[in-house]
Amino acid sequence: MAILDRRYAGSSDPDDDVPVSVEDADPPRKRSAMGEIGDWTRGYARRHPMASLETVGGQCMLGLRATQYLFLDIITRRFPFGEFVRQAAFMASTSAVPTMFVAIPIGVTLSIQFGLLAGQVGATSLAGAASGLAVIKQGAPMVAALLMASAVGSAVCADLGSRKIRDEIDAMEVMGISVIRRLVVPRLAAAILVGVALTGLVCFVGFLAGYLFNTFVQNGTPGSFVSTFASFATVGDLVLTMIKAIVFGAIVAIVACDKGLTTRGGPAGVANSVNATVVASILLLMIVNVVFTQMYVLLFPRTGF
Repeated sequence: MAILDRRYAGSSDPDDDVPVSVEDADPPRKRSAMGEIGDWTRGYARRHPMASLETVGGQCMLGLRATQYLFLDIITRRFPFGEFVRQAAFMASTSAVPTMFVAIPIGVTLSIQFGLLAGQVGATSLAGAASGLAVIKQGAPMVAALLMASAVGSAVCADLGSRKIRDEIDAMEVMGISVIRRLVVPRLAAAILVGVALTGLVCFVGFLAGYLFNTFVQNGTPGSFVSTFASFATVGDLVLTMIKAIVFGAIVAIVACDKGLTTRGGPAGVANSVNATVVASILLLMIVNVVFTQMYVLLFPRTGF
């Protein structure tokens, strides 16, 4: 009993068999609430910027390695085509119908807003074409990317996170199987393909919805809609939209795979990773969309129509 008393009391003298009572110990120093808040704030400022930099750096490295392996495997004919087809079919079936139903109100809403604005300035004949162009340049890539992030990104992260907590990822590494080549590369290629396809779907559905709404609800002229749209839209706008679709699909895939492969903490960790995937993907997509749009305006200014 003396040994146990010395252990819990922290006595360093082996001959001291007298236990230390609670009354003899120094009372703990009470800290103020402001001190606790200050320590938590300083700790938060130290932890989170470093964690953010590590996360961004890891995602950039994962994206570079996955892109390198993608081209290398295609050239050397080691690309897992079967897994690519399965992932593309899964992503398309998950996001195609929600994307189509979201594109319809987007096209109608833009038609209403541009119709009101054109009526105020006396250019009602240009309302339909302006709304159609807005759908193609901004609405289509963003709607497709947001649906990819919420539907596809969450599913990919949940799949890889579940494998991680079941130690399947570690087992693959022990067997010498490249996780990036086997799991990340086919999902990256499938996300890019599905992102481009969904962007084209949103362009068609949004343009058609705006055309029908402008013609039958706003009493617009079909010929005026088509002719003015041809004057507004250019091939460069479509090229920019396709480039955005490729980049957005790659961002969603890389963020989802990174969050899934770094999942910790069991089932609750999987849920946290899925939540972080959706939030981080949408934030990155918004930032990249602003950068692409601004760079396009600066490099290819529109002189008129």
